[in-house]
Amino acid sequence: MTRTYLLPIFLLLCISLFLPSCGTSNSVWLKDNNAGMDAFRQGDYVEAERLLKAAIKEAEKFGPQDVRLAASLHELGILYSRQGKYREAEPLYRRALAIREKALGPNHPDVARTLDYLAWLYTDYTDEKKCAEAELLRKRSLAIREKALGPDHRDVVISLNYLAGLYIHEKKYPEAEPLLKRALAINERASGPNHPDVANSLYNLARFYEDQKKYQEAEPLYMRILAILEKALGPNHRNVADALESYAGLLRSTNRTAEAEKLEARAKTIMAKQGY
Repeated sequence: MTRTYLLPIFLLLCISLFLPSCGTSNSVWLKDNNAGMDAFRQGDYVEAERLLKAAIKEAEKFGPQDVRLAASLHELGILYSRQGKYREAEPLYRRALAIREKALGPNHPDVARTLDYLAWLYTDYTDEKKCAEAELLRKRSLAIREKALGPDHRDVVISLNYLAGLYIHEKKYPEAEPLLKRALAINERASGPNHPDVANSLYNLARFYEDQKKYQEAEPLYMRILAILEKALGPNHRNVADALESYAGLLRSTNRTAEAEKLEARAKTIMAKQGY
């Protein structure tokens, strides 16, 4: 499976579930906000910024502590983060966080979401790393999700993976390993041992071991990943090809070139069948 940097995904908040309708103003805000999100997804950052700023201006009419204002501030923060404009993004996240904490309470999942994005920002700073603060934010996000959703909720897996990723970035491997194993256990209980979600958790753990050159621990995980994906998705799925390439990388690292080449050839055949 391809190792990718996790990017924020926009979620349309169901504001109407807990806020009264505000007539025309609400419609204008929703139109600008959604259009800004669409422009962002399409890569039109200039238009996205214009629309999200308009949405913020409209949302401010609802009051300084309205969750719609927090939503638009949060989304503009994501836009700036994507462009590397970290100093512009930080105060937006901070303001959104303060609103959500006051309006929804300090232990609401939406508060955890903003904490996550702020933590991403602090680990992505090009001029100043704030890993210590990011760690505190990650821990708080995890605690919120555990309390609000239960210790075995799938969103808890997100927080576990984020915190483990931060520890790996800091080379705090002993702290990261139990988090990755707990995420795997949650997915196994929730979905069964042969679900693709389990394969994702296995991949995170395999990469963790491989990065430390613990190839004996990583190899059986890659083998299990491949078996799960072949059974769940079919032998010619794109994810199977990605798993084959990842396993081949480990084989090359352990000087088993001939075995690696067989897996790479199979992966290449799958990709050709899929039109890649």
